Amino acid sequence: MGDAVSKLVGYMPDASGHHLTTADIRELQLAALNERLQERIDQIKLVKMRADDAGVTEIRTLQDVVPLLLPHTAYKSYPESFLTEKRWDRLTKWLGTVSTRPTDNVDLEGVTEIDDWLQRLVQAGHFVSCSSGTTGKSAMLTATQADLDFAGQDIVAQVQWGSDIRVGDQRTQVGFGATAYTPRNMATGRALMEAFVDTSKPRPDFGVPPITIGSITKMIELRKAIADGTAKPGEIVRFEEDSAARQKALEQASVIAADEMIAKRHERFYITSMWAALHQIAVEVRNRGYSAKDFHPENAVFLGGGLKRAQLPADYKEFIYETFNLQPRFIYQMYGMQELNSAASRCQEGQRYHVAPWVVCLPLNKEGDALAPGVGDGEVEGRAAFFDLSLDGRWGGVISGDHVHVDFGPCKCGAKSPSIRDDIVRYADLEGDDKIGCAGTVDAYVRGMS
Repeated sequence: MGDAVSKLVGYMPDASGHHLTTADIRELQLAALNERLQERIDQIKLVKMRADDAGVTEIRTLQDVVPLLLPHTAYKSYPESFLTEKRWDRLTKWLGTVSTRPTDNVDLEGVTEIDDWLQRLVQAGHFVSCSSGTTGKSAMLTATQADLDFAGQDIVAQVQWGSDIRVGDQRTQVGFGATAYTPRNMATGRALMEAFVDTSKPRPDFGVPPITIGSITKMIELRKAIADGTAKPGEIVRFEEDSAARQKALEQASVIAADEMIAKRHERFYITSMWAALHQIAVEVRNRGYSAKDFHPENAVFLGGGLKRAQLPADYKEFIYETFNLQPRFIYQMYGMQELNSAASRCQEGQRYHVAPWVVCLPLNKEGDALAPGVGDGEVEGRAAFFDLSLDGRWGGVISGDHVHVDFGPCKCGAKSPSIRDDIVRYADLEGDDKIGCAGTVDAYVRGMS
């Protein structure tokens, strides 16, 4: 890690960098971006290809970074046959094209399923977190132990910046949410529990099997086979039975969660859940006659992620807040993505998501091949792209599928860091399709290397 990167990342422990304007740190960010390029260009094959194609040998302006940003689809650019045919050697080689560490140290002897493969990667120091892949293949994002440690420390600092939740609160954990069992989710979840929750208090058994990457992959493969007409009748029956059983288990888990929250309603909560699951729990609680008047006035909630295409009433947020007596200063919300190590915390007064100084915010045009006009001055509309300088295990630059409004001016809350308006939407939902200009080139290159 170079000097410029170290200075920017040094703001993390107390989330103190939000008092800095874009102008205050622009030169430092450019120096840090160049440090990362010089460090990674010979480590990550895909980055070297992008730099060579663009003729970029040094980063002196933000535009120099744009051709080096990877589309979010780069982390799912492996051929599906590597999974369906269980070609773990080829999948491991593919992973090496997007990693800062060589993957030739992975022992593949006896690996039969993807969860076995992921465990062997961990044993070799490669911590791969996979996205849910509900709209296609899972993205596979490799990280080092340093990345996991940073993510855990950072999320605790960000929660305290974006809310009045504090380390040592010893809150009662309640709520329920089905998230994928990945190294990053485990690292951040463990850090949050240790910081804010009384972990000595028992939790009920919700009866929902953990979501493993293996189970997700099998679901995606079968869903594709059904769409292609190649699935066998017995496979379809098992898929339908498994889906029905899981849905029933999730519904029952909401009832169990409501039971727990009602029984502990006088305690100070730390609620963890996704919007859709928490809304279902809130409905169950209301149906039993309980509401805000019955719950502790300092309940807290950690909310991450969007609706994930769940269909909820227009007032779903207010309904949840009013059910559990949630006050604004104890509501922590963030905007983030699996491709980044750090999320943007939402402030209380401005209700905007603030970007940390070590994450360079780079709104682009729709095609993703140029900076949007006016970057660094006032409000800019465009495709969200970022460079997370803290990342150790992979390249920090990513182009997302999100349409955003970024304000580079000061916020109502007093923070001066770039902030994102709370009206984020996916281009795919706006237009029914989303194509990033460089995605095809990246996919073709990675397939050729693996």
